[in-house]
Amino acid sequence: MSRYTARFADRKADWAAFEDAKIEGYKRAQHRFIGAGGSGKHGDPSVIPAKNFTLSIMFVPPGQGNAAHTHEVEEVFFVLQGHLDVFVEDGKGHRVTKRLGPWECVSCPAGVIHGYQNDSLEPVYFQVMLGRGQPETMGYADDELYKRRDAHLKSA
Repeated sequence: MSRYTARFADRKADWAAFEDAKIEGYKRAQHRFIGAGGSGKHGDPSVIPAKNFTLSIMFVPPGQGNAAHTHEVEEVFFVLQGHLDVFVEDGKGHRVTKRLGPWECVSCPAGVIHGYQNDSLEPVYFQVMLGRGQPETMGYADDELYKRRDAHLKSA
């Protein structure tokens, strides 16, 4: 039972979980619970192993978010506290944004460019699920970020 139980108090905030998190405007912390998460980092013994999905809690301060990106599987955001502006866009850069509040969620389809921003005055906590236990590293829409998308793994 202990291998399959994780408590928030035991999670470590990973402020370097993603390559874009090094850039002002994209700073956020991932708290991994199940699977490796979308960051591509593997091998943390405190994370519950999974084969078919991941689950993390994200903490995003006001004014921060993440870079536009894609995954090979769907990604779900479920807001627990605060407000989160989530966007999807087509290949031509046309963007549609929805604001989510507590107990609201969105599912971003596989291969669709998406991301989020905390444009509120309060921090936001939300749950993230990806449809694979060890997903590939995210594919950034920005060419320079895409080129170095695995750099955060070298410091892990």
